[in-house]
Amino acid sequence: MSKIVATLIAGLFATSAFAAQSTATAPAATTTHAAKVDAKADKDMAKADAKEAKADAKANAKVEKKEAEAKSDVAVAHADAAKTKAKAHKKASKAKAEASADKAAEHADQKADAAAH
Repeated sequence: MSKIVATLIAGLFATSAFAAQSTATAPAATTTHAAKVDAKADKDMAKADAKEAKADAKANAKVEKKEAEAKSDVAVAHADAAKTKAKAHKKASKAKAEASADKAAEHADQKADAAAH
């Protein structure tokens, strides 16, 4: 009977040792798989970050282009306004000169009329 008990105990130890080995190697395989999954996730995140950076750069370029166009449009508008102001000033000066000439002519006419009477 003691041989049977010894065999059963030896078998128990053997199976527990074997089970310990298989569980130790299984997490290693799982860890490897997890590492692969993590690496893939990191790679996907890097790709997403690169796409986001590219989209941001593209959007910033569009904004800068629009700002440059707007500044150009403002410069053109300022030039047009300056041209219009100069034209208006010229017309006003001409009108003032004509008004002065008319006033001087009228004043001269009044003096001539006054002298004639």
